[in-house]
Amino acid sequence: MDKIKKLNLGLIGASLISLVSLAGCALPEGTEEGGGSPWTMILFLLLFFGLMYFVLIRPQRKRQKEHQQLVEELNRGDRVVTAGGIYGVIESISEDSVVIEVESGTVLRVAKNSVALKRER
Repeated sequence: MDKIKKLNLGLIGASLISLVSLAGCALPEGTEEGGGSPWTMILFLLLFFGLMYFVLIRPQRKRQKEHQQLVEELNRGDRVVTAGGIYGVIESISEDSVVIEVESGTVLRVAKNSVALKRER
């Protein structure tokens, strides 16, 4: 597991723990039912969803944009790795697929979006 995923999991865990502890502090002592202000809980829920947006949704959108840019910039002769782990060199590109040649000389047609990364020459 890479460092970013560990950091995201840690932030999620910490936010859940703090949300539960802060929600418990919002209740007045000596009562088991609510009696505190409903605005306090609404505020905590808004903070929680805001945190989830910045920890999960925003980075995922950034990765999608980077992948889309990578797919758009593919050229003949680029060395690539597919999502399935196949290494090859691009022979031709069409609108929705890419023809790659692997080391053994085999030619494969794969979906353009399955190209995971471009390798350095």
